[in-house]
Amino acid sequence: MRIPESELIINGDGSVFHLHLKPEQLADNVVLVGDPSRVDLCKVHLHSIECEGASREFHWATGRYNGKRITILSTGIGTDNIDIVMTELDALANVDFKTREVNPVHKSLNILRIGTCGAIQPDVPLGSFILSHISIGCDGLLNWYEDRDSISLLDFEEAFKKHVKWNRHLPDPYFVRGGQKMIDLLADVTVKGMTISASGFYGPQGRSVRLGLAMPDMLEDFESFAFGGYRITNFEMEGSALAGLSAKLGHNAATVCCAIAHRYHKAANTDYKPRVAELVMLCFERLSQL
Repeated sequence: MRIPESELIINGDGSVFHLHLKPEQLADNVVLVGDPSRVDLCKVHLHSIECEGASREFHWATGRYNGKRITILSTGIGTDNIDIVMTELDALANVDFKTREVNPVHKSLNILRIGTCGAIQPDVPLGSFILSHISIGCDGLLNWYEDRDSISLLDFEEAFKKHVKWNRHLPDPYFVRGGQKMIDLLADVTVKGMTISASGFYGPQGRSVRLGLAMPDMLEDFESFAFGGYRITNFEMEGSALAGLSAKLGHNAATVCCAIAHRYHKAANTDYKPRVAELVMLCFERLSQL
């Protein structure tokens, strides 16, 4: 079936609409970062760079590390941007841009998001590398797609909503496992995480500046929630959409974050870039082994 021009926009140069990437420029191994400037931090560690580009908040570079081809791509902030990024990455991998038809053989991308986060458990120190074995979407994005229950941990969802007394005005949360291939890649050097993906930085993460909160006990309730051998370890803003859409689309994806703030201890580290650089190098080393 041919995909209409209105549903998948392809630029005049043959690149996909938002990312401005062409199919041949995308590697099978993809590192996602939020901040466009972090692409520069990452690409200096590549041993060679074959192409790069930018459009809006989407900056990218494709090169090689230890002979392994890797694309580094910034997403900007939020799950709405991940909706754009994952849809267009999948199209680059699995749609023929000339015929606008889905390729007969499916390609699975290896996608690792490297981010920063806020820890909420007292025994998880600042600077920890937290790997999201499970992502919790409080953003509602996955609910817009059919059959979201097929990849969701429904027993986790029900226990969570009951424990935190989920506000009826908020979208239903969803729980999705990260890709096992990516989890196996980093499990031995990271904290086992169950991560909240919030739809904002302030109120949706329990921060109150001048406005009151709909769930004022949210942080304490999140910290005390435990189910199926997991506890909530940290906040970030993109991982749930990445896990959910990747699972639906058949890609191997997970999120690993450096904890640069601690909500329980009310502490933060603004000089976090060297620690993030360590995480980048660790991820490149592991990806090069695939």
